Amino acid sequence: MLKIFNTLTKKKEIFEYSFTKRINIYVCGVTVYDLCHIGHARTFIIFDVIIRYLQNLGYNTYYIRNITDIDDKIINRAKKKKESVSFFVKRMIKLMHEDFLCLNLLFPNQEPRVTECISDIIFLIDSLLKKNYAYIACNNDILFPISQYKNYGSLSRRINNCCFHDNKNNNNLNFESSKDFVLWKHSSNHVDPFWFSPWGPGRPGWHIECSAIINKFFKHEVNIHGGGIDLLFPHHENEFAQLKSFKDYFSVQFWMHAGMVILNNYKMSKSLSNTITIRSLLKKYDSEVIRLYFLSTHYRHPLYFLEKNLCLFKNILEKIYISLLNCITDMYIQTDYEIKLRNMFKDKFYHAMNDDFNTPQACLVLQKLSQYITKIKNSNIYLANILATDLVKLGNVLGLLYHNPKDFLSNRYYIPDGQINIIDNLVKMRNFYRLNKQWNLADIVRKKLFTLGVIIEDNLNHSTYRFIN
Repeated sequence: MLKIFNTLTKKKEIFEYSFTKRINIYVCGVTVYDLCHIGHARTFIIFDVIIRYLQNLGYNTYYIRNITDIDDKIINRAKKKKESVSFFVKRMIKLMHEDFLCLNLLFPNQEPRVTECISDIIFLIDSLLKKNYAYIACNNDILFPISQYKNYGSLSRRINNCCFHDNKNNNNLNFESSKDFVLWKHSSNHVDPFWFSPWGPGRPGWHIECSAIINKFFKHEVNIHGGGIDLLFPHHENEFAQLKSFKDYFSVQFWMHAGMVILNNYKMSKSLSNTITIRSLLKKYDSEVIRLYFLSTHYRHPLYFLEKNLCLFKNILEKIYISLLNCITDMYIQTDYEIKLRNMFKDKFYHAMNDDFNTPQACLVLQKLSQYITKIKNSNIYLANILATDLVKLGNVLGLLYHNPKDFLSNRYYIPDGQINIIDNLVKMRNFYRLNKQWNLADIVRKKLFTLGVIIEDNLNHSTYRFIN
């Protein structure tokens, strides 16, 4: 039985829905003013795994991830690059999609851009005005009065003097309260991008965007709403307040938040100029290495990024792929003993994932299954093939083990075509020499393998190998 930690209630709750029901999932997307960094990667990998797992359980998921394509940062960056906003945004979205493809992220069912939903945003703001959950300030901005919504702060347990309105020059004279936030920014210069509305030209505030998109596509119910923990306040708090003010019956069953990536003791953030881009990391490491590293920490916990840890998980993934070398991974015929053995590993995997998506434990199960395959491969290749089939399937649930083992090892360690076969044959030759106690010949082969960048690891009845970093 799947249990998920709900940020709203601060406890794990049972996720129990009919398999015929569509599971609505909304994850806040990227503001495309710069290249995506590995903080984005971690968040979207986490929700990618969550969606893969729900689909594996048999649920029909409907996943929406928005794109914020209009924002002060976007406008300023486009000006700095001497590009039009539309051209700049198009270019950044293309780069974002390239990064996400390289990370093997599932495509969302819908990926609406904010600028495609302006009419929906205007409709929602107009509705809030009519319900007295919005007011027009002296400068013609439209704001949400948080004092009007009595349950404000119920999600984050925070009510801070925090306002995303640009009020440096007006000293809050346009606000009923310094805590109120902007729904619609009035445009006075007619130079920056703007849209016409019943209240004059302008563009939407940040928080109203997600609320309007959710209302457009999901109407009254979101089953899982996700994002990074940095979005909990004020973004998700404000978003929730807007939707509940618009529709009192609006419901989010599970609020989920991914922990931050910490680099040099600070959260990874573009605004802090403290980032590592996805594409720069992909130049050094395979996307599955990055994924495995991120999944080694529970999604709700912060991840303290150290590049040396990527080297560690590269070795772990390498060993898993080595265990799959020469295995047939589509075996299904089995005896009662094999069924019991398979179920032991699978039960541990699903037990971990059902406990609030405990990917560190699930990844540990994959490692133990891989080690068992390596242990029995020489003595019982039939059973090894059956277990390798399970290993790949369970890995796929986490977005892992999609490579052909030989291709993965060749590509990552720059081994020429055909050299894997040479290595395999040399290892077999050395095993033969060891079996016949021809130690000198076995040692010659070991040294030859070392010159090819391969280290032999001897066990009781067989040997395995790994590549030198």
